[in-house]
Amino acid sequence: MSDFLLAMAGMILFTVAVGLVRVLGGPGDVDRLMAAQLLSTGGIAALLLVAAATGVSGVEDVALGLALLAAFASTAFVNSAAPAEAPDPRAGNER
Repeated sequence: MSDFLLAMAGMILFTVAVGLVRVLGGPGDVDRLMAAQLLSTGGIAALLLVAAATGVSGVEDVALGLALLAAFASTAFVNSAAPAEAPDPRAGNER
């Protein structure tokens, strides 16, 4: 069973490597972010498969850290890409 899990982890890593082409050559920032999220999801899946196959302790913690970094990266992108809200010109002029 561990051979099967390691083979699936290798296949996921191969698809992640193919997805890296999309990250490097994406037409827009949103496309690059979505590809990076896909890469992090694939990396998490591969790490969890390796952890289940080998029984090495701590690999799950690395996968959790990668998941947190991916969430923070997408949040930072959304905050930086959102247009700044203009103040309401009518605010404060009420008498």
